Amino acid sequence: MACCGVVAMIDIIIPNYNGAALLPTCLDAVRAQTRRDFCVVVVDDGSTDESTTLLARRYPEVQVIALPHNRGLAAAVNAGIEATGGEYVVLLNNDTEVHPRWLDYLIGTLERYPAYAFAASKMLLFDRRDYLHSAGDFYRSDGVPGSRGVWQRDVGQFDAVEEVFGPCAGAAAYRRAALEELAEGGKVFDEDLVMYCEDVDLNVRARLHGMRTVYVPQAVVYHRLSATGGGALASYYCGRNFMLVWAKNMPAPHVRRYLGRLIWSQLGFALHALWHVREPAARARLRGQVAGLRALPQFVRKRRRAQAGVDQQLMVELSN
Repeated sequence: MACCGVVAMIDIIIPNYNGAALLPTCLDAVRAQTRRDFCVVVVDDGSTDESTTLLARRYPEVQVIALPHNRGLAAAVNAGIEATGGEYVVLLNNDTEVHPRWLDYLIGTLERYPAYAFAASKMLLFDRRDYLHSAGDFYRSDGVPGSRGVWQRDVGQFDAVEEVFGPCAGAAAYRRAALEELAEGGKVFDEDLVMYCEDVDLNVRARLHGMRTVYVPQAVVYHRLSATGGGALASYYCGRNFMLVWAKNMPAPHVRRYLGRLIWSQLGFALHALWHVREPAARARLRGQVAGLRALPQFVRKRRRAQAGVDQQLMVELSN
């Protein structure tokens, strides 16, 4: 493993919040990578468990950035990006286990195809390893993001190297130069989103700037779904952030064309949540939608900066 005392070619950034039980599986798999020109940075986002003690005792080669209090996933990842300088930035969730050749395939594909700025992994379920979680992500015209192949059994239907809309940031590689070009006020990820959809926001901005993503099926990752977040927390931020990402990034011609679809999808989520209102996740979704409406003016104001110098025709990949 590369020494973090010098600039490595590849920086693997792992955000962590109270993940002491998850980190050994994740870091042991990273230790076993066949490619070695990387540095590992764990950004601890104000954990109250034994995470930092574990890292110091068992993983002395890992650089730890300990944030004094919990700031949210977007801020934690930004801290890791700002503290590193390698040519490639790789983001990895702490609730994953990567194949030994994952990094070799992921970065090797970007090296082989310079036209691509981002690379997406093939993410499979940790406890059902023949089922897909993501074969690259897509984005719909109604503001709803999604993962290709999610919940499908993996029978080779996504085994081709091909272009996708964007990667899931739970296991993705980025050219640092591309991230620096996309940064807003010096920040790659929008910290006002806090968590959930912060990678969707980045993917949409990248597409609007003509940046492309390649999906690498050989770069296999096993993911424990929502081991750190999930549940009501995920429902709240998805309820909040779906509309905010759309309002911030959708080019004006698409706003006119697809506003009705956004409203219809939001009404559908609200009605579904009301039908299941006794469930904590449903109530969290409704709270998130209300919070999203309150934050809408702030994100509309972000549009001018988010869309400066972009080609508005580059969103044609939106699904109908």
